Amino acid sequence: MILNRNLPVLKTNKSYKKQFVFLLATTFSGILVSNYSAASILKNSHKDVIDHVWQIVYREFLDTNGNFEKSNWIKIRKDVLSKKYSDSNEAYDAIRNMLLKLDDPYTRFLDPKEFSQMRIDTSGELTGVGIQIIKDKDSDELIIISPIEGTPAYEAGIKAGDKILSIDNVSSKGLNIDDAVKLIRGERGTKVKLEILRNGKSFYKSLSREKIEIKSVTSKLNKTKGGFLIGYVRIKQFNANASKEMKTTLKDLETKNVSGYVLDLRSNPGGLLESSIDISRQFIDKGIIVSTLSKDGLKEIKRGNGKAITQKPLIVLVNQGSASASEIVSGAIRDNNRGKLVGKKTFGKGLVQSLRTLVDGSGLTVTVAKYLTPNGTDINKFGITPDIEVKMNSNAILQREIGTRKDRQYRTAEKELIKLIKTTDLSSKFEPDSANLLSVFKKKPNNIIYSLN
Repeated sequence: MILNRNLPVLKTNKSYKKQFVFLLATTFSGILVSNYSAASILKNSHKDVIDHVWQIVYREFLDTNGNFEKSNWIKIRKDVLSKKYSDSNEAYDAIRNMLLKLDDPYTRFLDPKEFSQMRIDTSGELTGVGIQIIKDKDSDELIIISPIEGTPAYEAGIKAGDKILSIDNVSSKGLNIDDAVKLIRGERGTKVKLEILRNGKSFYKSLSREKIEIKSVTSKLNKTKGGFLIGYVRIKQFNANASKEMKTTLKDLETKNVSGYVLDLRSNPGGLLESSIDISRQFIDKGIIVSTLSKDGLKEIKRGNGKAITQKPLIVLVNQGSASASEIVSGAIRDNNRGKLVGKKTFGKGLVQSLRTLVDGSGLTVTVAKYLTPNGTDINKFGITPDIEVKMNSNAILQREIGTRKDRQYRTAEKELIKLIKTTDLSSKFEPDSANLLSVFKKKPNNIIYSLN
C-alpha cells in the first residue's frame, strides 16, 4: 500500500503486504459481564479479565471458519481459570493463547497501552509533533517524509528529507518504525529532542508534543487535456473525522464546477463502519449501502438517505491495500451502478469487529458480524475485482505524483471518467444546503422524492 498510518508520527509503507485491519462496528462499548454487579470488585483478580474475554467471545463471536464449538470453549474456560496468574502479563498471555484457538486474526486482545492507541487511531486526533516518517530498508535510516503544516515540527523548520539520528538520545539505528513512533509520542505539553541530519550536518531540535488533528481526506483539482475539471479526492483512513472532512471537500469542489470525481481508496486499510456508510451516502441517494449479518442471523441494512452531495460521474481507485471500510464504499458504488472501480483487486476483509473495554482497562476486538455488498456478495477473503484492472507503475513514483498523470492507475481512471462525463447530462446547479436530488429527477409536478433511512 501507499499507506499512511494516522499516528502522531506517520509512516508510509512502500510494499503492499497484507496486514490486520479493523472495521469497528461500534467503538468503546461498556463492560459486558454476566452475573457481575460491580466491575470495580473485579480489578484485583487477573482471572476476571480472562473470564471477561471468554464471556464476550461466548456470546458474540461470529465463527467464519466453522471451527468454533461452544462445548470446547467451555472446556477452555475451565482450564484457564484453574491456573494461577502472578501478574497481569501472565493473564494477558493466557488470553492471547486462548484466542488463538478461534483461528480468527481479527479477534485479538489489546493490553491497556495498545487499547489506548487503538482509540487514538480511530479518533482522528492525537498527541505528537506532526511528522511523517519512513524507515529506509537499505540504509536503516529514519527519514522524515514531510512535516504536517501547522504542527510543532513544521513551525520548528523540520523539512522533508531530514534524517533522524536519535530520539531523546536513543539512536535510531536498529530502531523499527513502531519503536520510533512510541519514543516520539507522549503527553501533551512535554518535549522530545530529535537529532536531525541535513545536508551532512547534524543538529538538535526540541519539539513540544501537541494535540494534532490528522486529515484523513485530501483533495485537489485536476484539469484534463480536454479542459474538464476533475475533483481528485483521497481518503487515507475512515476515522471519526473522515465523513465531516469528506462533506466539506465535496461541497467545495462542487462550487468549482467539477465535471466528475476520482475517489482514491488505494491503500486505505479501513476504519469505522459508520464513517464508510456516511461517506457512501454522500455519493448515493438511495439504495442499499451495506448489510451486516450477525451470528444469530440478524440482518441489518443501511440505505441511502436522500442527501447525496453529488450525482456527478465517479471513478473509484482501489488496490490490494483497500480493505474493510474501503470495500464497503467500493461495493456500494459498484453495486448501485454509481460509478466504476479501477485498479487491482481489494484486500478481502468482509468482517465487522466490535471494540470492547475490559474490566482492567485493556480491550478486545471481536468479530461479531460479516457484511455483504448491496448485491448480497460476501467478499471476505475474496476481495472485489475492479471493473478495469490496471497495475501500478513498475517504478515507484513520488508521494506528490500520486493522483497525477504520472500515476498509471490514475491516468486510466481519468480516461474512464472522461467517457462517463461525455455520456452524462448533469446541468443542474449545486445547492450546498439541499438534498441535491433534482440533478437526478426531472422537474415535474408528479415526481415524488423519497428520503430513505
